Amino acid sequence: MTMSSETQKLIVVTGASTGMGAATARELARQGFHVLAGVRRERDADAIRSTGIEPVILDITEPEQVAALAARVADDPRALHALVNNAGIQVNAPVEALPIEQWRNVFEVNLFGHIAVTQALLPALLRSKGRVINISSVGGKVAMATYGAYAGTKFALEAVSDSLRREVAPLGVHVVVVEPGGVRTEMAARGIATANTLAANMTPEHDERYGSLVQANNKFMASGTDSGVTADAAARVIAKAVTARTPRTRYTVGRDAALVTRLTRMLSDRTLDRVLAVNLRRHYPKEASASRGQLAGQAAHSHG
Repeated sequence: MTMSSETQKLIVVTGASTGMGAATARELARQGFHVLAGVRRERDADAIRSTGIEPVILDITEPEQVAALAARVADDPRALHALVNNAGIQVNAPVEALPIEQWRNVFEVNLFGHIAVTQALLPALLRSKGRVINISSVGGKVAMATYGAYAGTKFALEAVSDSLRREVAPLGVHVVVVEPGGVRTEMAARGIATANTLAANMTPEHDERYGSLVQANNKFMASGTDSGVTADAAARVIAKAVTARTPRTRYTVGRDAALVTRLTRMLSDRTLDRVLAVNLRRHYPKEASASRGQLAGQAAHSHG
């Protein structure tokens, strides 16, 4: 799709420095949109600036920068077709061991920041009858061990998306959720590094309880990323949500996301717990895996 300068529309993509955000900005620019690509640093702006992509310095947790983005959109004669809320961070740690300030930070970025940008740009989207695309995760459907904070933000984003959709659909605005599974981006590597840093600062008691679990989840996360789809493939799904005449309310990205979302509808909580535990077991350090297998066998025998 190509557009003349007279009909070209604006798209805002947050978190466009790398990964899915950068790939989405490039894909939408290729299709003829003018993309305002939110980045946090000047060097990221220089890296992504190209035909159809205008970088804007944007930390979605900074009210002044959100207001500047809204002013930039308001001053442009072109219609704002879509807001893609993609910015995010991944923080993985056991619920008991994650400091409360870390909980607040991940919610500030992954939830409240998106709400702030949406509130700021909704007047423009209402005028254009545009759409809001919220990038959630398969973690917005199932919360694995150590994913409490991250999945908590994504579950909340899904709920906010449902509520917003029902509020603005009568006004002509579509709200769409995109749920990626494993995607080969830098975010997973940063998430593993953050998890290791948090684990290194756990108390000895927390390490005894959760150390092997954290190691297993890091290996699981790495394997899921290695086998995941490319950022470009994810961007094509997001672009479909942006351009479809009547978009679906939800899109999954990758076969793993499609499978997990089906399982959450089909299985009871206890059955899903067992499926996730079995899937994670092979990633445990050998000593911990053997110990857990022995405990599982004893539990099964006691119920026999």
